[in-house]
Amino acid sequence: MPIRVATRAVLVHDGKLLLVNAYPDGASDLWCAPGGGAEMHSSLSQNLVREVEEETGLVIEVGAPCLVNEFHAARQGFHQVEIFFRCTLVKGKLDDAWRDPEGVVTRRRWFRPAELQGIRLKPDSLANIAFSGGIAYDALEQIIG
Repeated sequence: MPIRVATRAVLVHDGKLLLVNAYPDGASDLWCAPGGGAEMHSSLSQNLVREVEEETGLVIEVGAPCLVNEFHAARQGFHQVEIFFRCTLVKGKLDDAWRDPEGVVTRRRWFRPAELQGIRLKPDSLANIAFSGGIAYDALEQIIG
C-alpha cells in the first residue's frame, strides 16, 4: 500500500486552537487538527480548505507549512505523511447543528493552551507548534486509537 499524504490545519483564533475528534460515536478520546487525505489533481491547499469546511463548517485561508508528521499502523499496513499548514479563519463559527457529510468527525472545539494538557492529542508537537510560531518534523510514530 502506498504512503498516504494528508493535510492538516493549524488554526489558532482568539488564542485558541481548533481540534477535531475523528472517531465516530466517541470511539476514542484522541484529538487532532482538522484535515484529511489529499486527493489527486487538487493542490494541498485546496484539499485542506475542502477538508476543514467538511469537518467543521469553517472557511479558512491556508498559509505556510509549519509541521510535517508521519505515523503508521504497521499491522494494518498504513503509513501517512501529514503536512500541517498555519491557517486563518475567513468566515464561520462552530455550530452544534453542523454535521460532517462523511460522518467521521463528530466533535470539534476550540482549546486554550492550558486545556491541551488535559487531553490526548496527536502529534505530540502540535500544541507547541500552534502557539510558538516555529516549524518542526515529528519522526515516525505509531497510531494509537
